[in-house]
Amino acid sequence: MSIHKTARKITTHVLQAMKAKNEKIAMLTAYDYSMAKIVDQAGIDVILVGDSAANVMAGYETTLPLTLDEIIYHAKSVVRAVEKALVVVDLPFGTYQGNSKHALDSAIRIMKETGASAVKLEGGLEVKDSIIRILSAGIPVMGHLGLIPQSINKFGTYVVRAKDEEEAKRLKEDAKLLEDLGCFAIVLEKIPAKLATEVANNISIPIIGIGAGGGVDGQVLVIHDMLGITQEFSPRFLRRYHDLATEMKNAVSNYVKDVRSMDFPNEKEQY
Repeated sequence: MSIHKTARKITTHVLQAMKAKNEKIAMLTAYDYSMAKIVDQAGIDVILVGDSAANVMAGYETTLPLTLDEIIYHAKSVVRAVEKALVVVDLPFGTYQGNSKHALDSAIRIMKETGASAVKLEGGLEVKDSIIRILSAGIPVMGHLGLIPQSINKFGTYVVRAKDEEEAKRLKEDAKLLEDLGCFAIVLEKIPAKLATEVANNISIPIIGIGAGGGVDGQVLVIHDMLGITQEFSPRFLRRYHDLATEMKNAVSNYVKDVRSMDFPNEKEQY
C-alpha cells in the first residue's frame, strides 16, 4: 500500500519516506477554503498557498505586489479546510530578502496566524541567512530554484533557466546548499529535464518540479491553470485537465437566461 494512503497526515517526514520509496509527490496550489477542501479530499500530498494568488486571485501581472497580510488571509482559509495534506505557504516578495530578522518575523507570523506546516521561499546562496534563521526557530522551509518569479525584473523574461553550463552549475550548488542548511524539499521551476533529474538523483530531499521533466520526485501546478480557469497562460509544461472557464461561463449564461425569462425560480424552488 502507498505511503500516502497509510499516512494519517502528510508531514515533511512522510514526503522524505515517499522519495525513499520512489513514490511520486503530488502538489497543487489553493487559496481559499472551498477549493482547498476539494483538493485535500481528492488525495493531494501538498497544498501550496502560493504567491501566484497575486496573479490568479488578484489579477496582478507578477507575484510581486502580494503582501504578507494577503498571503496570511489566503493561508488561514486553506488550513481551515485541510485534514490531510501538508500546507506550505509562500513568503511574499520583500518579506525575507536581505534581512534575516525580518524573514524570521514573517515566517513566525505565517505559522502562528495560519496554522500552516511550512513556508517556501525563492533563492539559494543569496537567502542563506534568512533560511538559517527561520530553521533555527523550528519552522520547516521549502526552497525554490530555477525560474524564480519574484526575481522577474532581474531576469526580464520567463524563459527556461539554467540552460548554460555556468547557471546549471550554480543551481546544483544552490540545491546542495539548501539540502545542507536543512530545507525539507525544493521546487525546481522551468529548467532542463536532464538537469532536474540530476539534481533529484544527487540530493536526498524531495525535488518537486514545475516544467522540470518527469525525473524528479513530484510535480506542482497552479490549480487555476490545470483546471482551465485561466486561459491566457499556456506554457509547454502545463497540462489542462479540464476547461472550467467554458463550463462556468455556460452555467452563468444559462442562469442569466433563466432569470430573464422568469424560468428561475420555478414553483419547486420557492417557499
